[in-house]
Amino acid sequence: MAHTPRKRFGQHFLHDPAIINRIVSAINPQPSDTLVEIGPGQGAITLPLLRAAGRLHVVELDRDLVGPLAALCREAGELTVHNADALRVDFCTLTTASALRVVGNLPYNISTPLLFHLLAQSHCIADMHFMLQKEVVDRLAAIPGSGQYGRLSVMVQYRCAVTPLFTIGAGAFQPPPRVESAFVRLLPFAEPPVLVHDEGLLATVVQQAFAQRRKTLRNALKGLFEEHEIRGLGIDPSARAEVLGIGEFAALANFAAKRRE
Repeated sequence: MAHTPRKRFGQHFLHDPAIINRIVSAINPQPSDTLVEIGPGQGAITLPLLRAAGRLHVVELDRDLVGPLAALCREAGELTVHNADALRVDFCTLTTASALRVVGNLPYNISTPLLFHLLAQSHCIADMHFMLQKEVVDRLAAIPGSGQYGRLSVMVQYRCAVTPLFTIGAGAFQPPPRVESAFVRLLPFAEPPVLVHDEGLLATVVQQAFAQRRKTLRNALKGLFEEHEIRGLGIDPSARAEVLGIGEFAALANFAAKRRE
């Protein structure tokens, strides 16, 4: 499939057969799956996924890729192409008898907002497998106290179990990106690991806490909490957000929710 990668779409097309086989093996597509691929590009994993599952939804923004992709997959199974911006797609409308399995080589320039978009729909998603910038995967899996731990870590780990699977060198893509990539599995929880009364408040608390991550909590959360309120929850107001676990962020959010009652 001849196509010049477009920088504005963040296109880096996967072409390494060994990596493709490893990705498809990790996903392990089955005929009963409702599979959705985001950013199929030139069809490197689209074709083997479709052959294994028999049917596949793909979301592709670049309309110049739609026709060639359909032609490539014509004999492989039932391919449904959605020429759309993944950030605007209501993925839950694609569910049938089974929850969605979402896969993709996510454009690095929209990976974080796209992850948040999918997290908001995680109730209809069985699992997600993504190629991402390795730095992003490190942040997804980061633990409290590490330099990579931040807002993305907390909000994703509240919704999903995160399993980094393997790294992917730049040479596996055309054109090669300037960064190393990694493949990750996100498995949405049936129930979050901590009880949160108002998820919007949790998002607000986490975002403000990490907005200026070198600030102490007493300063970062000023306007949301008094210092004695933070201390009353067993949290040190002189600590920074990066040392708090999900349970402590949940305690802050739940306190704020109760105060609103």
